[in-house]
Amino acid sequence: MPDAEISEFVADIREQVLYLRDLGVDSLQVDWRESRVSSVSSDKAAVDSARRVAPSAVPLEPSPPRFEKAPPPERLEIPKREEPAANRAAGSRLSVMPSLKNRKAPKGPKPIAEQQPQKELDVPKKSIKQDIPLIEVSPKLEETADTIESIRAEIGECMRCPLREKRTQVVHTTGNLEADLMFIGEAPGADEDEQGVPFIGRAGQLLTKIIESIGYKREDVAIGNINRCRPPGNRAPTLVEAHTCRPFLLREIAVIKPKVIVVLGNTALHNLLDTKTGITKVRGQFQDYFGVKVMPTFHPAYLLRDPNKKREVWEDMKKVRDYLAGA
Repeated sequence: MPDAEISEFVADIREQVLYLRDLGVDSLQVDWRESRVSSVSSDKAAVDSARRVAPSAVPLEPSPPRFEKAPPPERLEIPKREEPAANRAAGSRLSVMPSLKNRKAPKGPKPIAEQQPQKELDVPKKSIKQDIPLIEVSPKLEETADTIESIRAEIGECMRCPLREKRTQVVHTTGNLEADLMFIGEAPGADEDEQGVPFIGRAGQLLTKIIESIGYKREDVAIGNINRCRPPGNRAPTLVEAHTCRPFLLREIAVIKPKVIVVLGNTALHNLLDTKTGITKVRGQFQDYFGVKVMPTFHPAYLLRDPNKKREVWEDMKKVRDYLAGA
């Protein structure tokens, strides 16, 4: 067997042994058979016999030895154990692999016990006001050059909306036009349309009692309506009708400058404060109209249909009385 092949064979065996040692193999039990040795001996005997038979012949070159592949080992026990990274041979195949013991654990959230408690934010608590304005308004009514007489003269025999067709006359705001307290309703009824004075029918008579219950007289307060003309059948004014007439009422309020306005029913509430909120949700709670306190309550005509609501109106009027007493 040539030396080069032997060296290559030995190097291969050595490489396999080193690899097994890197894997942590301490011992290896192998049952080697003598097939290789017998094969080499038989080849040598054949060469010697040929030389004896033909000594004068050219010496025969021995044929390369034949190696039979050894069968796999009958028993190969590889103990399972983990070798510390420090004991690995330098330059071995496993030396370049990271050790599990030296591997850094991934960073994660700290345990709850180690986490610092978060500081509570000091959030100022908003004070809840009992009276919440429905709309944002300026602090007070602006000064005006209008007068009640100039406003009425401008209205004249109004022909601005369809209500002109069946009305008898225009019903203006009456009473004390410099009063601290003002009442605003929806529109004139049949009696008001006939006599030209707001709130003189059955609902007006009940309103007079309400005014007197808080220590005032009818002539002490101002009384008006969103619309100055009677809608047919005492229906509620349409949006167009109300918006046509409302500006004149707002100009009158700027002239009178009351301290408190009592709005009677949904129509008066919606048109004065320009809101869609129902009367039942804001009744009894002061609202604001350019610095003027506004108290929403039920219309006297509604009280005639449901007398049980009179108690609620009385509670609302007591708030008006107490506010004016302290104003």
